Amino acid sequence: MAERSDRAPARWRGPLLHWLDGVEAGWAVPLLIACFIAVWTLYLAIAYAGSGLHPDTLEAWTLGRHFAFGYHKHPPLMGWVAASWTSVFPLSDWSLQLMAMVNAGLALVFVDCVARQFVTGHKRILVLLLLMLTPAYQFHAQRFNANSVLLATWPLATWCFLRAFETRGAVWAVAAGCASALAMVGKYYSIFLVASFAFAALAHPARRAYFTSASPWISAVTGLAVLSPHIHWLATTGASTFGYALAHANGNSISSLREVKDFLLGLVAAISVAAIVWVFIAGTRLKQFPADFAAMSSGIRLLFYVAIGTIVLPVLTSLALGTDLPSLWALQGLFLFVVLIVCGARYPVERFYTVNVAVIVSGVALVAVLVAAPIHAVYRNINGYEEGRNLYQQAAGELTRQWRELTSEPLGAVSGDDSLAFATAFYSPDHPHYARPFEYQYDWGMPRKTTLDSGWAALCFQGQDDCGRWMEVVSSRAGAFVRREFTVQASLLGWLGLSRDVVVLMVPPRTQGGTSPEHAAQDISASKRSLDQ
Repeated sequence: MAERSDRAPARWRGPLLHWLDGVEAGWAVPLLIACFIAVWTLYLAIAYAGSGLHPDTLEAWTLGRHFAFGYHKHPPLMGWVAASWTSVFPLSDWSLQLMAMVNAGLALVFVDCVARQFVTGHKRILVLLLLMLTPAYQFHAQRFNANSVLLATWPLATWCFLRAFETRGAVWAVAAGCASALAMVGKYYSIFLVASFAFAALAHPARRAYFTSASPWISAVTGLAVLSPHIHWLATTGASTFGYALAHANGNSISSLREVKDFLLGLVAAISVAAIVWVFIAGTRLKQFPADFAAMSSGIRLLFYVAIGTIVLPVLTSLALGTDLPSLWALQGLFLFVVLIVCGARYPVERFYTVNVAVIVSGVALVAVLVAAPIHAVYRNINGYEEGRNLYQQAAGELTRQWRELTSEPLGAVSGDDSLAFATAFYSPDHPHYARPFEYQYDWGMPRKTTLDSGWAALCFQGQDDCGRWMEVVSSRAGAFVRREFTVQASLLGWLGLSRDVVVLMVPPRTQGGTSPEHAAQDISASKRSLDQ
């Protein structure tokens, strides 16, 4: 059927076949990725209408406001990306949603760079289409954080490493070192990718030629040079990011085995749809897999070792150290296996199948935008989110309004529940700075005096016991403050949804133009306000 369709295709297939003809002309892949970005950005806009951004995205933006070579929980790349993006694009939900999907689109660009090392024509498109059937480039990508930022850096580093190994040229060696360092300042989990590069190079038959050249040593020196500002930051600030990472190493042998099992099953589930589609494409030709494996080219063999390393090394580390191992930490590496399967197949794949997969991908996207996204928006308006993100804008707006009742000075700093604090920093027109990681506020108690003197507020959802206890401690130690409660309610196109109570503490700035804390203390009350927005 496939061969007959390619010889005499149905009329409706004509435009799609013309599109496949444009792969080597240079316009088909960019068109696919541009459509992918546009459609899934539209999905996010509809599905999260009336809701705020994910707390991880708000955290990335909040951290990036202050340029540093490291932050208290994560390496700095996600903050740098968010800060760079918002220096050009406006502060709005659609802007950061677009940023998340552009990151996913850029990841697909770099995956195509890897795939074109081994195949040409519509097989390049097939690789991208199969990846679009995984959750990594849509749902994982929309939560822009230290994990999703690796979607683009891992294929970039892999492409540069493959070229550096093949050419052993200085330019590609420098590029491999820079790209690997970029992945490391995205998240330390990337050490498994870098270690997989070393493992692949050692396992490859051409290892002697590679290691006796200058290429690996240029890459190593370049990578360390690029990483040196972050290493200096770690050395001079107490390496809090390492402490945060090591907090995940608190398991035992039984929990580690469970983590490994869930890790592997999660990755299998994530790639399962693409795998099933490939089984239908390959059909009886799957019998050729052993022969194809034995005859794999030098480049495919190198990529195979890299792919194996990115799975085996985390598993061994988890078993040895008792670390957590969520499968979402490894989703950015799924492309390695899709490239291996498609590009390692030595038989031709009919364009009939690529057109069919394109139709499936398009159908999934249309159903997501036209059906799933509106249902999701309505459901969340009624049932909400655990983190309360569909109440962020209302809470930030009401806190700002009440703050301006106390003082004419803008709100300078905000603390409390991390998600609410990040959201207030983003959505409040004053854009206060995020003051101290909330996890440390329990130990540190009151904010710094300089923070209080400049104007400070904190907010928690009613019922958040840890945050509430911390707020009580702060209240008992504060000389003067304003404590209030108000109610916020979700809204979707005028349709009111769930509501929650918010507790706030406010300390106006000690400035001539603002209300003094002594006067503000007279206004201490628990005033209920309902925001039907």
